[in-house]
Amino acid sequence: MSETYFEFGTPADRWDRAQLFFEAKEYPAAVRILTGLVEEAPEHRAARLLLARAYYHSAQLGRAERELRTVLAGDPVESYATLMLGRTLERQGRDDEARPYLRMAAAMSGDFAELGPSAAAC
Repeated sequence: MSETYFEFGTPADRWDRAQLFFEAKEYPAAVRILTGLVEEAPEHRAARLLLARAYYHSAQLGRAERELRTVLAGDPVESYATLMLGRTLERQGRDDEARPYLRMAAAMSGDFAELGPSAAAC
C-alpha cells in the first residue's frame, strides 16, 4: 500500500481506519496510521493507547512501553495503561518492574485477590 493511503482523509477518517485495521489484526497497518495521528495530536490518549496495543501485539514491546509511559506521565491513574505497562514489562521478562504496575492495576479495578490476602481485609 502506498504511504498516501495511510495519510489520506481527516483525522477522524484515519482513526476509524486504524481501528478497523487493529480489529482485523493488521497491526503494522494500524501502527502506520496511528503513528501519524499521535504525531499530529499527541494529547489524543485513545490513539496513543491503541498505538501501544498495536505495538504490543506486533511484538514491538519497547515502543509499546514508551507509549504507555507517555500516557501515564500525562494521566497517572489511567488504569488500562497501568495494566498494559505491567503486561508489557512482564512479556519482556522484567517481572520485578512489572509487579508494581500489575498490583496497582488490580487495586484500581477492585481485584483485591490479585493483591494478596491482607489487601482483601482493607
